[in-house]
Amino acid sequence: MIQKKICMLGGFAVGKTSLVRQLVSGIFSEKYLTTVGVKIDQKSLSVRGQDLLLVLWDLYGDDDFQKVRASYLQGASGYILVIDGTRKETVDVAWKLHELARKAIGPVPFAILLNKHDLVDEWVVKHPMISDLSDQACLVSMVSAKTGEGVEAAFFVLSEAILKS
Repeated sequence: MIQKKICMLGGFAVGKTSLVRQLVSGIFSEKYLTTVGVKIDQKSLSVRGQDLLLVLWDLYGDDDFQKVRASYLQGASGYILVIDGTRKETVDVAWKLHELARKAIGPVPFAILLNKHDLVDEWVVKHPMISDLSDQACLVSMVSAKTGEGVEAAFFVLSEAILKS
């Protein structure tokens, strides 16, 4: 079994922990819990006949009070930028984290997940706002940590890209 580290990156309260929880356990909780430091989970997948163990590093949200440390990214084979479709400022945070990741670990595969698709009527993030980022990503997907929509498929596509790289 091949082990691959994937970091979850994004602003405060974009749904990183909820996405991991949905992938690993198939559950969603309305109760918000702030991630302090790093929470590590694992998920086994079979990708094109290859058994893969994803080691998911759920990093605390980047905001005015705390910045993601480049050292947390070391050894990552890929990362996921999570954007909250209902909050425009999370696009800028994702862009900054993408730059940090590129400097820390180089050009590894990454995916952009536009979370909270279950609230699409409240979305303020439109595709042109993320076009610079989406040109570089192996996947841009609208997902919902709440309903599970698109979550497993997104991790599968990123895992395929990691295995190809």
